[in-house]
Amino acid sequence: MYAFHNSHWSALTISGAILGACLSSSASASGFAVPELSAAGIATANALVANPVERGAAPYNPAAIAFHDQSWIAAGSLLIGPSFSVTNSSGSHDSAGADWLAAPMFQTAIRINERWSAGLGISAPFGLETRWKTETFPPLTGSLTLPEPPLGPGGSVPTSPQPTQSNLEIIDFTPTLSYAISDELAVALGLDIYWVKAATLNSSITQLEGDGTGLGFNLSALYAKGPFSAGINFHSSSTISVDGTYSALNPTLVMIGALQPSQTAELDLNLPWRLQLGVRYELTPALAVEVDWTRNGWSSFDQIKVKGDLNGAILFEDVNDWKDANAYRLGISYQLQDQTQLRFGYSFDETPQGDGHFSARVPDNDRHLFGVGVGHSLGNGWQIDAGYMYVKFKDRKYRSATPYVRGVDINGTDAINGDYEANAHLIGLEVSKSFDAF
Repeated sequence: MYAFHNSHWSALTISGAILGACLSSSASASGFAVPELSAAGIATANALVANPVERGAAPYNPAAIAFHDQSWIAAGSLLIGPSFSVTNSSGSHDSAGADWLAAPMFQTAIRINERWSAGLGISAPFGLETRWKTETFPPLTGSLTLPEPPLGPGGSVPTSPQPTQSNLEIIDFTPTLSYAISDELAVALGLDIYWVKAATLNSSITQLEGDGTGLGFNLSALYAKGPFSAGINFHSSSTISVDGTYSALNPTLVMIGALQPSQTAELDLNLPWRLQLGVRYELTPALAVEVDWTRNGWSSFDQIKVKGDLNGAILFEDVNDWKDANAYRLGISYQLQDQTQLRFGYSFDETPQGDGHFSARVPDNDRHLFGVGVGHSLGNGWQIDAGYMYVKFKDRKYRSATPYVRGVDINGTDAINGDYEANAHLIGLEVSKSFDAF
């Protein structure tokens, strides 16, 4: 019994099983990013960083609010319907996550005077939700029956701890201040105040629940003259300190001393920096085209490290080895009528994840994003915007030559070999109102 305990259930093994679930499949962009920040952004596949006209462009480039003649406020919601599946030696398995996830979309712009404007945005630029059933991966399925007293405590334990549920809800509050250097050029400076509203990271034997905060900054600029405009937006990387409770779900492992019943734990979650560049041109008074390039600094997400409350011991430390990734975006708007604008978009997003540390909790791959939507003026400063996006992941046929060994992290091993497929539907709806602040 004790040989089993020592060889298979070290603190690193147990912690790794749950905290490998820290990352899961995102719905719409590389890694676990969710770049859809407005209904107009959903419709144009997030190609809005160089747009000085639309209210929905402000979350992508806060400097844009300097080009607006009035103050305004916009509120809405993003709905995400993800679908993930894997086909392996035991058949086809679907991720049993929530059918639809909701995220806030809020933005306000206050025109202080001809030069200064202030803004506040609330969005969810990062998040995840994945749930795999315990029988999904055959090499990780099974249990051992321990000897009955007096030779042992009896009971059974799983042969390999398996990550089950991963849920991460991150809200970003972005207060900004914009200054119009001239009629053609504006700059903006702001903060990214991240709040991990909820973090649930479970395995078949343990669970970790917590929350936390982090801080970053953003810089942006926008130039617009005649039919041409160009924009840049940068968000710094940030480290979020997640404090939570790490609990055992298997009483037998607690009985033999392999797990503590409960203890506090800390996790530092590194969010990537983001750089967006874009140019926009009005081909006619009704038709405009924008091309954007985005670089996500996922290399800053280099490791996962978890510290327990017992003498500050490191429970788990793992290397992600992600790389920086690009996204290429195209947005088109057409003014159908004075009150109605049609929008279309396409984006190709690269994955930051290679095969060396591939994770079933992050069955990530390059993806195609297709957007369509409409904006309609209701009069008296009121406007409604709606957008729909379909995200198609490239199928990933993962085959590893690295054999899985019990007690070692499953990422990058043959335990999770399979054909992974994923797609997502996104729907955004916003209502906004312009007004004179003073």
